[in-house]
Amino acid sequence: MGRRTTRSVAGRGTTPVRAAEAVVHDTTWAGEARSAAGCAALLLALLYVIDTAAGTLTVPRGVLWTAFAVLLFAVLWPARVSVGRGRLVSRGLLRRTEVRTDRLVSVRWSDGVAQRLVLRDVEGNRAEIDPKVLVANPPLWHLLDADARTSLDRGVLRCGERALRQMAARVDRETARTVFKVSGLG
Repeated sequence: MGRRTTRSVAGRGTTPVRAAEAVVHDTTWAGEARSAAGCAALLLALLYVIDTAAGTLTVPRGVLWTAFAVLLFAVLWPARVSVGRGRLVSRGLLRRTEVRTDRLVSVRWSDGVAQRLVLRDVEGNRAEIDPKVLVANPPLWHLLDADARTSLDRGVLRCGERALRQMAARVDRETARTVFKVSGLG
């Protein structure tokens, strides 16, 4: 919970107010969103140029190429991840998911082509996040890790200690690699 402070309300004395809680956002999201838009625009431009050069561009084909570009944009659009004390929010193009990170039941790796960290809380809420987001944003990871440890201490987290250790090792490895590069040692 956030720190409580008081403020004076005209004619009403003091009222308890919760200080703003720190929320950490994915710092790489804007660049990835621009890349998604750029790739979709580039595909659309190339398809139009090729079709125009071949002399086969028609309205139905133009609509088809535009639909392909929009589909590529939707597939490449990154989820915007933010972590605050006790919660993780992931916002995609069409969907928003939120899990209580201080009440996690499980943390596991997804089985699929794209690697995802799957978090599930006691209410049954589920969020999938790309581990690259956590690696690129250590403050985001540290908040999530602290809350996951709270879940573990409370005995709520039933499975996921191994996944958390693997993620911690990955974040630490990448952070150390970045520090060595910046310092000129790596």
